[in-house]
Amino acid sequence: MVDAAHEEENLRRTSGHTGLMQHIVVIGKTGQLARALIARADAHNIKITAFGRSDCDLSADAETLRAFAGSLPECDGLIIAAAYTAVDHAEDDTDTALQVNGVAPGVFAKECAARNIPLVHISTDYVFPGDGETPLKPSDPTGPGNAYGASKLAGEKAIQASDVRAAILRTSWVYDGTEPSKNFMKTMLGFARKYDQLTVVADQVGRPTNADDLADASLAAIGKMMHEPDFKGGIYHVSNTGIPVSWAGFARSIMALYAKKTGKHVSVKNINSDEAFEMFKQKARRPSYSVLDTTSFETEFDHKLPEWKTGLANAFIAWESWQ
Repeated sequence: MVDAAHEEENLRRTSGHTGLMQHIVVIGKTGQLARALIARADAHNIKITAFGRSDCDLSADAETLRAFAGSLPECDGLIIAAAYTAVDHAEDDTDTALQVNGVAPGVFAKECAARNIPLVHISTDYVFPGDGETPLKPSDPTGPGNAYGASKLAGEKAIQASDVRAAILRTSWVYDGTEPSKNFMKTMLGFARKYDQLTVVADQVGRPTNADDLADASLAAIGKMMHEPDFKGGIYHVSNTGIPVSWAGFARSIMALYAKKTGKHVSVKNINSDEAFEMFKQKARRPSYSVLDTTSFETEFDHKLPEWKTGLANAFIAWESWQ
């Protein structure tokens, strides 16, 4: 269920600096994070203008991207919510992944620096090798294990080289319950209607992130940067909090909610990463450990991140609303 106390307090902190509505541009329009940003903007006293692929394909050449960035309307800040997220396809399509995730963020960062406006960019846990055992801090050494992670790390570095004031938010396991989305929760619920047992990898551990909670965190970050011109930003980790869980454990939590709603009990069978790699014909290796330490974000932005079980309950409510 919604953690109303945390949500009200977070909104007070991020939108209460001034009564003036500020305008931000969002790169991305139809993805789950972009839609969550648009839906939650009013609550943060922010106006959003969003641009999607039909406005500019981020895989375009740098000159085209620079022309598009220069044509963006006047605004108080920018959030990059679009990315190349096809992890397996990126292994064969490295040039496109690098263009979208590596080159394009650098172009937008330079435009923001020229306009003297802040930037929030969404990155990923995949920039790490994923072989740790303790929650990952922003300062921990990176070392992507696949092409997608390498492309996202290139984007981080391009932004850092631009001298823009930016908050780079690394996140993990993003999902929501809205009808247009394609994500792990939606996939599991679709399978639950057809099967009595699901097979899910059990040796990859992390924390799921509800797109609504990531949107609130992104708006908190851009809000602080808009209202505090001397704040330079940095790299932060944002996910839902709580006890880390495997993909199989996350699937069981989803199935528990499904059983409560429908009366149908679907079991989850554990498999390991090597079995999943072969069974699902994956091309990219996934991190075995993706737990992000969110302490610096919560402290710097005075923004409490909800636990993942709360995020899941809220996403399930959203899913129920259109069934």
